[in-house]
Amino acid sequence: MNYTIHQLQIFLKVVQTKSITKASEELFMTQPAVSIQLKNLQDQFEIPLTEVIGRQLYITDFGREIAEVAERVIQELDNITYKTQAYQGILTGKLSISSASTGKYVIPYFLSGFMEKHTGIDLILDVTNKTRVIESLKNNEIDFAMVSVVPDKLPVEEEVLIENKLYLVGNQDLRDEKKPLIYREEGSATRMAMEKYFEEHQGKKRKRMELTSNEAVKQAVIAGLGYSIMPMIGIHNELVSNQLFVLDSPDLPIKTEWRLIWLKGKKLSPISQAFLEFIRTEKQKILNDNFSWYLDQ
Repeated sequence: MNYTIHQLQIFLKVVQTKSITKASEELFMTQPAVSIQLKNLQDQFEIPLTEVIGRQLYITDFGREIAEVAERVIQELDNITYKTQAYQGILTGKLSISSASTGKYVIPYFLSGFMEKHTGIDLILDVTNKTRVIESLKNNEIDFAMVSVVPDKLPVEEEVLIENKLYLVGNQDLRDEKKPLIYREEGSATRMAMEKYFEEHQGKKRKRMELTSNEAVKQAVIAGLGYSIMPMIGIHNELVSNQLFVLDSPDLPIKTEWRLIWLKGKKLSPISQAFLEFIRTEKQKILNDNFSWYLDQ
């Protein structure tokens, strides 16, 4: 056996993404380079790690077992680094957060000062839709989740960060009723809030369009494809440049709160505790420095 740590890391990424193309993108490598390293690792074993059926890559049962061992190996190597830094008096380890997609306009500002202060911490920030965020939290795969709506039937604790305000917006200051409403995908908190609003105010029969990210919805509205209810915090620049306009509509804005949540009773790591303490201490300063325009709305 003569495999390398680098080969194991590449194989793990292929297992996670189930695609050489996606693995190469996330590793910032070319596809041929990933394929070569995967072949070099496979050459160490007589049993296949992967198989291709049609154009789809599958991980074999043996490959999954090797991946589990490889993951433990990589974690232990990380621990060597963390323990070395800990002996030097540096706070070290991983901080993992999963954020609902619109939270990307908020959470970086609460992380930047903390990460600058603690350079020994590795940050894992996954930005996805609410359904995946809650699934990760429920499975205890992350330290914190960033959401605007607290999940039902899941005991959690929380730290509120900032109010979330949703408005009806278009690319003109007058509404054309012939144009459709543009919705986020199923599982999005913004989608659920928007559906509830229009069911209560204009009934269920609405001409609609569905897009899979807040940024895609924003660009579609700017292009004049339709209207949407969007979080104010993600469209500031477009409002200032008159690419988007807030439209009058009864009972808007819809108001929720962006918050960090974690499983109730979870024993927080020293890093997680330090992050919470940093937020509680620095929250008002972060809001004043970065969101004064928003707080005044």
